[in-house]
Amino acid sequence: MEPIIIEGTPKTPTVKFDAAAGIFEIKGRSIPENSVEFYKPLVDWLESYKETPLAKTTVNIRLEYFNTSSSKCILDVFKKLEAIHKAKNEVEVNWYYEEDDEDMLEAGEDYESIIRVPFKMIEITD
Repeated sequence: MEPIIIEGTPKTPTVKFDAAAGIFEIKGRSIPENSVEFYKPLVDWLESYKETPLAKTTVNIRLEYFNTSSSKCILDVFKKLEAIHKAKNEVEVNWYYEEDDEDMLEAGEDYESIIRVPFKMIEITD
């Protein structure tokens, strides 16, 4: 599978989905004009990856901010990961948040409560 690599902009996150390594990253800001349009290729790509996933998939989410429409799309991404996890493959989500960013920590905890995939909350201290 071809990896997805999208350079981040002030409004969209940097995305690196590498099927060969089983490492998927989303980082930066997610406030695109059209969240569905931005995230749909990622969700579709995960649908294909789901057919033959690696034994372990690691997902690194390091968002500094995302808007409401992005949060729904991120949930769609997590639902695909949950399907991979339910098929008896190891999926681990590393949710990074700034030391004093309670909102981002809570967002990660909210996703963890909805999606049945192990989350690791990782505090970034600079």
